[in-house]
Parts: sequence; C-alpha cells; structure tokens
Amino acid sequence: MKFDYLIVGAGFAGSVLAERLARDAGMSVLLIDRRDHVGGNAYDEYNADGILIHRYGPHIFHTNSEEVFAYLSRFTEWRPYEHRVLASVDGKLLPMPINLDTINGLYGLNLREEEVEEFLAARAEKTGAIRTSEDAVVARVGRELYEKFFKYYTRKQWGLDPSELDASVTSRIPVRTNRDDRYFGDTYQAMPLCGYTEMFRNMLDHPKIRVELQTDYRDLKGAVRYDSVIYTGPVDEFFDFRFGKLPYRSLRFDHRTVDSERFQPVAVVNYPNDGNHTRITEYKHLTGQRHSKTAITYEYPQAEGDPYYPVPRPQNAELYARYKRLADGLPNVRFVGRLATYKYYNMDQVVAQALTTYAKIRGADSWTAVA
Repeated sequence: MKFDYLIVGAGFAGSVLAERLARDAGMSVLLIDRRDHVGGNAYDEYNADGILIHRYGPHIFHTNSEEVFAYLSRFTEWRPYEHRVLASVDGKLLPMPINLDTINGLYGLNLREEEVEEFLAARAEKTGAIRTSEDAVVARVGRELYEKFFKYYTRKQWGLDPSELDASVTSRIPVRTNRDDRYFGDTYQAMPLCGYTEMFRNMLDHPKIRVELQTDYRDLKGAVRYDSVIYTGPVDEFFDFRFGKLPYRSLRFDHRTVDSERFQPVAVVNYPNDGNHTRITEYKHLTGQRHSKTAITYEYPQAEGDPYYPVPRPQNAELYARYKRLADGLPNVRFVGRLATYKYYNMDQVVAQALTTYAKIRGADSWTAVA
C-alpha cells in the first residue's frame, strides 16, 4: 500500500497532524502506535466498575490560546473545570500552589493579602543567579517552605535533588499572595465532556486516515510505502541510541476503586513528605461522573518504564542537541512532540506545535491560517 504520510505515534502530535493532513490537505495517512489505543498518555477508559479514569494519570486541559481551544472544540464538547490541588503537609491539607490560605493554614496566622508578600520576603534567601530548582524556590519563599512543599516531592518525582535540576522544574509553579487556589490561571480550562478518547476518535474519523495499533515503526519497513514520515516517538530510539539513551523519568500507576462516593476533597492531593507516591488522583472531580463508588490512582515515579518526562539537566540538553543535528539532516522526516523534541510540553503546546508543523508543510505563514 502507498500513503502520502506515515505518522508514528497516535497521541496529540500525531493525531492532530493526521487530521489536518487528511481533512484539510486531502492526503492519505497511515497512523501507527505501539499501544493498543489512540490518545497517547491522555487516553481515558472506563474501569471494571464503570468509572471513567485516565490510565496514565490525570490530564487536565488548560490553555490561553483561543485558536487551540477552538480547534479541539471541533471534536468535543467541554465540561468547565478549574483544577485544584491540595498538599498533605504537617497533617493538614493545604492549597498548592502556595497562596494566602496556605500560609495562614500552615502557621495558624491571619495575614491579609498585603502582608503575605512581606512574610515571604522576610524568609526568602538571596541566592544570586537562579540556576537550579532549589534556587528558584528558596529565592521566592525561603528554606522552610521549600523543604515542606518542594524538596522531597521533587526528589521522589525526579530521583534527583532539586539542586541537580534546572530551575524550570519548579519556577513554573506560581506563588500567590491572594486566595486564588486554582492550579492553573489559563483563560480556557475544561475537560472533554465525553473524555479524551472520544475526542481522539472524532479527530481521526476520516476515510483518508488508516489507524494501525500495536504496530511498531520498524516492523513496517518494506511492508508499506510512504513519501514522508512524521515521528513523535523518542528521538534517541529513532537513531538506534547512537549517542546513548536520553534520560527520562517514568511512572507507575496503582488504580483502585473505593466503595464510597468521595475519597478526597479535590481531584489531586500531593504527598511531598509521606510515602513513596507523589500524589493521589480522584477522577470523578475531573469528569463530573455520578457513581456510587469512586476511582483513585496512586502515582509512583520510577527510573524505568515508558518515557514520560525528559530530565532537565545541562548534560541531557547537550545529548539531545546531538540527536537534533541528525534529525535536522533528514529531509523527509519531521520530529514533533515531547519525546521527539525532548521537551516537556503541556497538551495545548503539543497541539500548537503540531499545527505549526502542518503550517510549514503547507507553506503557510502561521498555523492559525491552517487550523
């Protein structure tokens, strides 16, 4: 068989490009994935008790891009949802990111908004240049809050001390002096009304898209013909680990059903200091589903397993740069998405990157012209 494009990976990057190439450009696409489903890590499914869960941990959609939100809205209706997270610290459940209520609840104070900034400034440590994740936090909130909320959580999450990680890991988490307890501040915050998997199925429902699951890229060599490739898998694997493996952090998920309607007050509770798990997710908060039971997931970071998070360290960036030079030298292969570009992206950023790639394929000035 002959296709215009072979797309490797049926997550956001691959699926958006498949949809655009087929529906907008009229090209034939073979979309493959090693897993038994589309949707990548955003895949959701009903468990044995009939509760909708996220197999690979919570995925909460948020974006400031009107164009990205409008594009995805072609394939799903939305359930408005603003994400809230609590952290279990000193026997209390406190808002995360740190805000006015976090400080007052932790220390038994009654500070006003205008007093919190002074409170934090008095504890902040002047570290000079902000190079590491530790620097980013202690320079803003001081050593004690850093240790209670960030230090050990980061160690569990990354298997490294924050002093060994790039500042970007913790600097993207805001610190607020008001009572805003939303985890994200984006303009658009919502969940697909019928789930991510249904959204992906709608996206890929086109006669010029053929989807083959449980299919490895290497197994297709010589079996099908195609003009161009879009690759969304690990870039080091594409080149047979020529320069060595790029480090990733993986996750193990312990999914459970609880015989009660509610387990915890919000969708996610972080455990920075207790146990080996980093957080517990309860999905009914996200989905709005009504059920006599509830589903929760304990999340355990680990070194081995499916690659989830690129490890942000200078030596890893240098290794990726070597692979990128190889990738840039291939005229008929485009590398798109988290794994292919070795960078942590939110879901909306992957969609935007995929649309930008499509614009380049079509010779358009911007992806908004072809979204």
